[in-house]
Amino acid sequence: MRFSIYQDSKKGGRKVNQDRMGYLYTRDSLLMVVADGMGGHARGEIASELTLQTVAALFQRQAKPMLADPAAFLEEAILASHRELHRYRAENSLPEAPRTTVVACVIQQGLAMWAHAGDSRLYLIRGPRIAARTVDHSRVHHLVSSGLISDEDAKDHPERNRIYNCVGAYVAPTVDISHPMALHSGDVVLLCSDGLWGALHDRQIIDVFSDRTVMRAVPDLVSDALEAAGPEADNCTAVAMAWAGAEAVDMVPPSDAPVSTLVIPDGAVATTIQFRRPGEELGAELTDDQIDEAVSEIQRAIQRASKLIGEP
Repeated sequence: MRFSIYQDSKKGGRKVNQDRMGYLYTRDSLLMVVADGMGGHARGEIASELTLQTVAALFQRQAKPMLADPAAFLEEAILASHRELHRYRAENSLPEAPRTTVVACVIQQGLAMWAHAGDSRLYLIRGPRIAARTVDHSRVHHLVSSGLISDEDAKDHPERNRIYNCVGAYVAPTVDISHPMALHSGDVVLLCSDGLWGALHDRQIIDVFSDRTVMRAVPDLVSDALEAAGPEADNCTAVAMAWAGAEAVDMVPPSDAPVSTLVIPDGAVATTIQFRRPGEELGAELTDDQIDEAVSEIQRAIQRASKLIGEP
């Protein structure tokens, strides 16, 4: 596989960043995840981090080097995250489990398949249009789809944050799983929290990718969303992948430095996710500078590895 990928997260006007993001890939499979801890419940950052870690750990265990059944993996991973949150609740004698929304996408054999619970979104952008997008599990989406309010009204609706499906609630989430979609060269798959899509129109999101690489588009999107939302901006997180296909990369700008998974040894997994050691505190806050530096180092490593492909 050949693709370009980038991620970014900022806490906006909130005291704590309760979003978590990351991606992992083997020679034959790529997983991207965004989880948005629900601030209306205690320890949202714990919920998003436990979910990210659980989904990533299962991917490392099962992608050998690809998943046998991506749909089954996505459902299993999200439900396992739900159980982990309730285990955390029991171990810490909490009145309720921490809660989070989540969206995850698997790409292998040129096909993308995704799953979500809540209002963290996935966009599949193909040229000037959205080829696919997740449907929010929210009260406001129900009002929009019923014709009771407009998309514009939804952005400032008082019930905008009412989510009826999430990880960590009293009942297990309904995992909404897509059909597999074949990717075209140049397609962009974007996963993001509501801090991004809630502040921008879909057209603004599409246009950013029309003339920029994902390395430039993702931080620009995050900055645009924070500026649009103002001083009370929510946490804002995005992971985006531009597909270059199995071989041909002619539709991807040279400066995008596509990853080639051929540099990954058999049995190895490349990841941006920092796994916690036993006893290590969950929910520890990273500063924006630490996140930026970690992402920059990952991109430098990717570019160094990609250059090896062309060497004899």
